Order: sequence, then structure tokens, then C-alpha cells
Amino acid sequence: MKIIGLLLVPIASMVVLWGVITAVTASESLELRQYQTLWTNLRHPAYKLGNELQRERLASVQFLRAGPSADRPALAKQRSRSDRAKEEFQRLSGASRDTSEAIRTQVDAVYTQLDRLDAVRGEIDTGLSDRLRTVESYSAILDSLFDLHRRVGFIGDLPIYEQSRVVIDLGYAKELLTREQALGLGPTTTAERRLFTRLAGNRRFLIDHALGQLDSSLRETQVSIITSPAYQRMRLMEDQIIAGGSPSAWLSTTESLAKSFQEAQMRASMILQDRSKPVADAVLMRAFLLAGTCLVLILVSIAFSLRMGNRLSRELGNLREAALEVAQERLPEVVAKLRKGEEVAVPELMVTSTTVEIDDVGQAFSTVQQTAVEAAVGQAQLRDGVGHVFRNLARRSQALLHRQRIQLEGMQHRATDPDDLDDLFRLDHLATRMRRHAEGLIILSGATPGRGWSKPVPMLDVARGAAAEVEDYQRVVVEPMPAQRLAGPVVGDVIHLVAELIENATVYSPPHTTVIVRGEVAARGFAFHVEDRGLGMSEEQLAEYNERLASPPEFDLADSERLGLFVVSRLAARHDIRVMLRDSPYGGTTAIVLIPAEQVTDPPDEPEEPTRAPARPIRVVQGE
Repeated sequence: MKIIGLLLVPIASMVVLWGVITAVTASESLELRQYQTLWTNLRHPAYKLGNELQRERLASVQFLRAGPSADRPALAKQRSRSDRAKEEFQRLSGASRDTSEAIRTQVDAVYTQLDRLDAVRGEIDTGLSDRLRTVESYSAILDSLFDLHRRVGFIGDLPIYEQSRVVIDLGYAKELLTREQALGLGPTTTAERRLFTRLAGNRRFLIDHALGQLDSSLRETQVSIITSPAYQRMRLMEDQIIAGGSPSAWLSTTESLAKSFQEAQMRASMILQDRSKPVADAVLMRAFLLAGTCLVLILVSIAFSLRMGNRLSRELGNLREAALEVAQERLPEVVAKLRKGEEVAVPELMVTSTTVEIDDVGQAFSTVQQTAVEAAVGQAQLRDGVGHVFRNLARRSQALLHRQRIQLEGMQHRATDPDDLDDLFRLDHLATRMRRHAEGLIILSGATPGRGWSKPVPMLDVARGAAAEVEDYQRVVVEPMPAQRLAGPVVGDVIHLVAELIENATVYSPPHTTVIVRGEVAARGFAFHVEDRGLGMSEEQLAEYNERLASPPEFDLADSERLGLFVVSRLAARHDIRVMLRDSPYGGTTAIVLIPAEQVTDPPDEPEEPTRAPARPIRVVQGE
């Protein structure tokens, strides 16, 4: 998961980058396509509304000039056409009003100006507005419409935007012409001529400036208009009006030119709209191509990264399994075989990997395994050597002690003095204890002491024999017990085992207390109970010792204080005997030795000749 997490970071960055590139590129195409939508919903309705308002402005000025003889039905008819254009603009503009914050602001400004239209009309009808005020009021509304044109005409494609801006300027020049048309009807006042002069100058400047920026396909139509005789006549008439005259053909001439300018403007707008379509398609195609290429690269990167991540994960998993196998299976198995003295063959740790670092780690594990096995072999050889030393010393001690006990037995038969006989018995008891310690060394070496009986021995004699091998045998009380007998081959080991427990009980209990040894028949064999009345042990100590008795640990040469515990656990494991420690009701500790039923026999039906117990001073053991 960590490897995949590391790979996901650059992949996620690539995906984000791909999304940003796709969004930016696609937004350019959508903006160009949106240009057509804005033309349909905003600019075209705005042109239509502007044309109607221009006609209404002219009709209103004519109404004011006519006075009482004015044609009111004609003005009302034109106002109806303006209202229909206004409603259509408001309906269509609502669909694109929220395209952007700037467009929303400009559309709201147009709405605000259109709301003033009824007030302007009221002032005209009541005679509160003169011709100049009327022209300026309608001009304010039309200025807001042209501001909307300029806002909506902004587009990301620079050539189209530049031509669109010039076409809008030419449309505004036509608007200035219609203002001149309204002001130039009939005699003019000084204020009207002043405004008329400013409008004419602005219009001429816009046309001259725009013609230099139009491309050839759009310029041709505009040039044909300004070079026509009608346009030239109109300019002469402008000069006459500025001089205070009133040309008779002014209305018809300007009406014809305004219509020509309007047609040219609409034709140019349609041409620019058509130009935006292939540009938008090209940008969209480029966006798809770029996004597709980036997507393919991302997919290839993801596939490659996942493949590399899976391969590394698989190789690391194999390395982990091999290491766990070495730690949990191979080395314990090798150590177990070495403990048993068997030959071991250590297979080399093989980790197939194409990654140099992982292969090096595998080789390092193989080296560690070999080193561990060599260390285990060395320890096994050391333990085997120590065991040989223990066995050699113990065997020699056994031989000397056997000869010593034979001599002591002969001296006991020849002795007549009670004091001498008592000294000989104490020497014999000391030799017996020394023999037990020698057998302990043999057990520590992993061998068997070799002491046994050919016939079953009563359990009572086994208990007495064990008590006789303890230094403070006077404190041991062997209670009467059932007549069951113990199989001869295990008698020596059981005597040694029980003797170790009795000696432990005498050592860890006060000198004035007794150690009770009793036996009873159990469902699964025969149980000896060795109970002292000492200080006892804590629950943690009992649990630790019971664990050691149940699972004999490896002999530690440094742990010489627990040799008896190790001997007991080793003897119990050898004959499947269970040994358990528990609290005594008297505050001390009780050791329970459960001998399996296979090693226990029932007493004979007929009395036999008493089995000669091991040559130990059993007669001095206290008991009933």
C-alpha cells in the first residue's frame, strides 16, 4: 500500500494537470461557440430594438415639429413596434443574462434605461420635452445598447474580436447618423446645430478610423457606401445645416444611407459569426486531441506504475515469506535437529527478483541464515562437549561411589560397635546423595543414569528410597499408601525425581517443620504428593515453574541454581510424567507427581518375598 501510495501522488498530479489543460482548452472552444448564442440572444435582438428606437426617436422629433397638426397615430404605431422589439429583447436576453457577471451588469443597465422609456414618452406627449431633450433621452437608451454590443462582442479569438469591435463602431456611426437625421429636420436652433456639429464630426472620425482596420472582405461594402453620390450629397447637406440651412432632401437622403449602413452592418456581423464556427471547431478539436493524448499518457503511466508497483510488492512479499520461513520454520527445525544430534542440510535462501536491492536483501538473509545455523551448530557442539564432560565425570564418580558403597556395606557387616555402625550408616547416606548428584550430571548431559530394577517396586518403597537420598531425611514423613507398584525400568528415575522435590521442600521450609510424602491412586495412574509447610510462592512463580516443568527448557550452563528443576522436568518428560506445583493448605507448596497408568501395576494376589529395596538407610526414615 505504501508503494501504491507513492505511485498515486504523481499519477494524481497528472490527472489534475490533464483536467486543467482539458478545461482551459475546452473553455476556449465553448467561448467561441457561446459567441453565436450571445449573438442570437443579445446582439441581434439589441440591433432590432435599436433600429425601432431610432425610428421612434425620428417620429417623436417629427411629432414635436408638427405641433397641433402632428400625426399622432403614426407615432403610436411606431411606439407599438418599439414595444414588441423591447419585449422580444427582454425575453431572449433573459436566457443569456447570467453568462457572466459583466454581461449581467450590462443587461441590467439596458433594463434600467428601457424602464425610462415610458417617462420619455410622457414628457413628449405633454409637451414637457423639446426636440433636443428628446434626442438626448433616446440617445441615452441607445448608448446602453451599444455598450452591451461592446461587452458581448468580446471574444477570445483576437482577429475576430478586432473585426467585431470595428463593425460595432460602424454601427455606432450609423446611430450618430440617425441622431443627425432627427436634429436636421427643418430649422434648427443654435444648441441643436452645436450638437449636430459634434455628432457629424464624431461620425466622420469613426468611419474613417474603422475603414482602416477592416479587412478586405468587410471593407468593400463600407467603402461602396461612403463613396456613393448619396453619401457625398449627405455631407454637403451636413455643411448646410451646420451653416444654419435646412436642406429639403435631408430626410430621404439620410434614410437611404441609414438603411444601407444597417444592411452592411448586419452582413458584416453575419460574416464574423460564420468565421467563429470553424475557429470554435478547430479549438474544440485541438482540445479533444490534447485531452485524448494526455489521457492516453496517463493511462499508460498508470498501467506502468501499477505493473511496477505490483512487481515490487510481489517481490517484497516473496522476500517477506522467505524471511518468515527462515525465522519460523527452517532455523527452529535446524536447531531441533541439532539438539537431537542429527545431521542438517541448510538449503540456500532463493528469492527471485529483478530488483538489485531486493536480490541483495535476499542474499543477506541467506548469509544470516547460514551464520545462524553455524552458530547453532557451534552451540550444539558446545552442549555436546559439555554433556560428554558431565557424563565422563559422572560415570567416574558413579564407579568410585559404587566401590565405596560396596566397601561400606562390608564394613557395616563386620562392625560390632554401635557408634561405628552409626558412622558407617551416615557415610553410606552421604554416598547415596553423592550418587544422586552424579546421576543429575548424567541427566544434564542428555543420557540416562542406567540405574533400574527388573521387577516392579511398591510405591511405598519408592517414596522411602527417595526420602533416603535427602540430607534432612529426618524431617520427611512418608505416610502409608496403596500397595500399587512401579515398573522396574522407571524406578530409578522416579526415585531421583521425587528425591529432588523432597530436597527442594526441605531447603525452602523452616528446619522445625516436616515434609509430608503421600501417595494415592488416581484415575490416570498414581500420584505422589510432596507437601512442605514453608512460605510458599507467588502466583507468578508458580506459573513460571509449572511452565518449565511442562515444557523442559534448554539447559543453560549459567543457570546453576535451577539444576534440580531442570532434572525434574527432564525426567518427567522422559517417562511422560506430569509434575505440577500448587499452594499448600498450610501456606507452603505442594508438588504433585502423576505417574501414568502404563507404569503402575496392581499388587499381586499372593504375598511375595519382600523386594529388596535399594541399598539405602531406609530404616532411619521417620514414619509409621
